[in-house]
Amino acid sequence: MTSNRASRADTAVRVLLFTGKGGVGKTSTAAATGALAATRGLKTLVISTDPAHSLADTFGTGLGPDPAEVDAGLYGQQVDVQLGFERAWMEIRGYLAEVFESAGVDRLEAEELMVLPGAEEVLALQAVRDQVASGRFDLVVVDCAPTAETLRLLALPDALQWYMRRIFPIERRVVRSLRPVLSRAAGVPMPRDGVFEAVLRLQADLAEVRELLADPRLTSVRLVLTPEAVVVAEARRTLTTLSLYGYQVDAVIANRVFPEGGDPWRAGWAAAQARHLRDVEASFAPLPVLRAPYRAAEPVGLQALTELATDLYADTDPTTLPALGDPLRVCRTEDGFDLVLWLPFAERGEVSLSRHGDELAVTVGSHRRVLALPSALRRCQVSGARFRDGRLVVSFVPDPSVWMQR
Repeated sequence: MTSNRASRADTAVRVLLFTGKGGVGKTSTAAATGALAATRGLKTLVISTDPAHSLADTFGTGLGPDPAEVDAGLYGQQVDVQLGFERAWMEIRGYLAEVFESAGVDRLEAEELMVLPGAEEVLALQAVRDQVASGRFDLVVVDCAPTAETLRLLALPDALQWYMRRIFPIERRVVRSLRPVLSRAAGVPMPRDGVFEAVLRLQADLAEVRELLADPRLTSVRLVLTPEAVVVAEARRTLTTLSLYGYQVDAVIANRVFPEGGDPWRAGWAAAQARHLRDVEASFAPLPVLRAPYRAAEPVGLQALTELATDLYADTDPTTLPALGDPLRVCRTEDGFDLVLWLPFAERGEVSLSRHGDELAVTVGSHRRVLALPSALRRCQVSGARFRDGRLVVSFVPDPSVWMQR
């Protein structure tokens, strides 16, 4: 096996995230992908960030909060966010407790207010980042929570950095010199150096997570669905939102596909699924749609998982599939620049945007992303926007009052 394995010094770690509506088989397909990759010589970790933790049941073996060997070259891990919670948040929670106490907030109410947004999800993302950074693995397969939780998870690096920048003063030296004056004037304790360090550490962690997950050369998402109307509709919305947040999707996996023929009941299901599959292949194009047949028994254990992955991928490399590239790009135009964001399946009426200083807020339905504009666009004015064929194009022209300033 080692003879077939590429050196990790020469090859970047590949990260695959699997998500889909609850019950479609994302854990099985994630575990199957990892099992097949391991048989082909890649040292592989399958890590579950789903609080339900069914990965151990799927492998048919016990798993814990650290990577455990399932088979030669194959490891499994179920993230336990509680183990890392106190270490990661103790300084920040301590400071917030002082602030609430100085404001006369009841202790029980303060405990509720100190539940920092997305803390558990952040720790799950950091666990993935840590395993990628360890250099131990060629491939890290992430069994994500069902769709809604996954979207919240993947939105966190941007959203929480925005939150932390505004809640906590980062200019430590300035605040340190003004701390006595501000404390007397405001009656609120100023952050200690340990709090600054914790916030800065958290921001650095989030920046690394974002850089890893949004890099189309390293990371991609696979949408798992079953050929049913409600499931397909959710998968479409998920692709829209993933694109909004800047994540690359490289495949759609149609799981539990009925074979043709058989008794009238099964034939009816097969015909209905065939209609949905034609729609999926047409509407999700150019993404590849991989099919996994409905099996006679639930795929549990290495042999069954490897057979599932062999049906799914055949002779193709399970780690590398063609993708659409970065959903967000900036193009030079005759007058200035166009910022182009791919938003498949979005409707014109649900897309809106607004400019706030150096940030551009894009909203699609109930999801919102705040984009930090690159340096060139910060010195420009928005001259227009249009939405056509699933693409939002925001045009910028240089602001003469700042563009030529030296």
